[in-house]
Amino acid sequence: MLTSTLAALTGCNSMSPTVNSANHSTVKSVASTTSTLPAIQNNDLGDNVSADKFSTDKVSADYATADYDKRVQGYDWVGVMVRADGDRQIDIKVRSRSDIKKPTCHFDSKATLMGQDTAHGMIFQSKVNGSTAFFQFKDDSLIIDSPDKYALNYFCSGGGSLAGEYKKLAEGLEI
Repeated sequence: MLTSTLAALTGCNSMSPTVNSANHSTVKSVASTTSTLPAIQNNDLGDNVSADKFSTDKVSADYATADYDKRVQGYDWVGVMVRADGDRQIDIKVRSRSDIKKPTCHFDSKATLMGQDTAHGMIFQSKVNGSTAFFQFKDDSLIIDSPDKYALNYFCSGGGSLAGEYKKLAEGLEI
């Protein structure tokens, strides 16, 4: 399940589904790229994608959309504050510009660690409006995504969405 989730998040096209044609109740995903995923190949994640070796402190930071750097010129931006809440959980707060405009996005949630590997970084998940939101942390960036894109629109006005890429900030978010 982790492999198919990670593939869906990053657009990997190396997944090949196999279906049990007798009753169509068994669907398995087979990854053909395990040789390029050392963490999985070396069983660093364990048989059940154990995340016991990983620390949520690695992702605790503030993140923002690209326009955050242009906020002085009046550009809209969305920021994400991520804080560790135990070894396997993070607290997420999404806020948008509120200094000169009415805020367009507001979201608070907790997300649970699914796992980590070198190809995909750390993946967390949270239930959002009857769907699942994924939070992928890799290379000083955060990608928020969901199989149901509309589930992430609910928290933003004006046609906005929480889905997208956010860059890690060197300093705290200025709301």
